[in-house]
Amino acid sequence: MNTLASYACNPLHSKGRRFAEPVAPTRSDFQRDRDRIVHSSAFRRLVYKTQVFVNHEGDLFRTRLTHSLEVAQLGRSIARALQLDEDLVEAICLAHDLGHTPFGHAGQDALNECMRPHGGFEHNLQSLRVVDRLEERYPAFDGLNLTFETREGILKHCSRSNAELLNAREPGGVAQRFIDATQPSLEAQLCNLADAIAYNAHDVDDGVRSGLITMAQLRDAVPLFVRYYEATLADWPQLLVPDAQRKLLYESIRRMLSEQVYDVINSSRAQLQSAKVSSVQDVRLHGQVLIAFSDEMKAESQRLKQFLFKQLYRHPQVMQTMDGAQQVVRELFAAYMVEPERMKPRFVQRVLAASTLNERARVVADFIAGMTDRYAAREHEQITGLSLLGVP
Repeated sequence: MNTLASYACNPLHSKGRRFAEPVAPTRSDFQRDRDRIVHSSAFRRLVYKTQVFVNHEGDLFRTRLTHSLEVAQLGRSIARALQLDEDLVEAICLAHDLGHTPFGHAGQDALNECMRPHGGFEHNLQSLRVVDRLEERYPAFDGLNLTFETREGILKHCSRSNAELLNAREPGGVAQRFIDATQPSLEAQLCNLADAIAYNAHDVDDGVRSGLITMAQLRDAVPLFVRYYEATLADWPQLLVPDAQRKLLYESIRRMLSEQVYDVINSSRAQLQSAKVSSVQDVRLHGQVLIAFSDEMKAESQRLKQFLFKQLYRHPQVMQTMDGAQQVVRELFAAYMVEPERMKPRFVQRVLAASTLNERARVVADFIAGMTDRYAAREHEQITGLSLLGVP
């Protein structure tokens, strides 16, 4: 068992759950959170939600589920080296995308546009909403009743206005830090960075696999990739032949990923020592994030992110698919607002109970955000007669 540092979140000192429950006899509170997340319906749906490529475009491309698993694996590796609570890190990593819409960020942008007159939509807030309210598994409460520490980590971003709304319902709760300008736990900080490391690496892999970007482009524009590509060839020159290109790519990415992990560990250790934090409270009151890349690695990682944004996320083929995906979301929203009876019965009941237009719209947003890619495409085709995405 990993010995926890004094500044790590200790499950024995958790701020607790919204609804009191007896302690589990064989699991810590953070282990229990992780298990509840894994068994949730929202977690299972991630297997059919877009990371970059819509699910039916290829069986081997990452989905939101495989992305979340890779984030959790990276997070645990770094947490162990820094003596943070691995179970808390894993729980936050596995839950961070539970509120994501179908069709990735394109779906989120479209749903936010639809919800702009009704309070907007943001997937971090929706992930918290999923674990606090929308999951229906326990007779004593709605949601999963996770610990404060897990919920705090899930709420990665929050505007001041949304934080005040959340804080009105839960004074001093997980949104308080966005009002006080304090920091989240080190475990939450780590999950944020593990997310970025994971998607940069696996989007390179998926992008090359798809044929939308090439290793030649990466060598020309991404110094971080070049360094480990050249190191791989120095050790394995036989990988330069066409039949070995997959191994060359994998090994280059593996080395790049490992070096980023080591950089985070070494940089964070130095910052923790310099900051002289000795408790979770010290971490919260510290003026800056302590789990971070070195300045050099941060700059190189940013170069990679910019390359992916320009060459992959904005590739005409990806944009064409995402334009269709956004049309699906917008037209589903419009249809359900007019005919809510098209939704599942429990959402119909919530619409009937809604007292304002904003509440009604939020129910529709909850329903759409919970859809998988293929379910959203099929529902849209059934309603409109249009097949925009070619989902089988």
